[in-house]
Amino acid sequence: MDQAFGPTYARSLAGDLVISALDGRTPEQALAGGVAPREVWEAVCEATGQPDAVRWLHRAEPGRPRRR
Repeated sequence: MDQAFGPTYARSLAGDLVISALDGRTPEQALAGGVAPREVWEAVCEATGQPDAVRWLHRAEPGRPRRR
């Protein structure tokens, strides 16, 4: 989320944005409740109207190893 929204706004969204697709929970609550990070990310993108380019920031570029 930091890469898409910046660190300050990302923390605000994670803790304050209640998303119906996450059963009325914030992203932080959904993650703590065991929802898969990818599902949470997709819900955040949908709720905030992010374009496809932002939705796939978490994916490694083809042929490039993912950083951990």
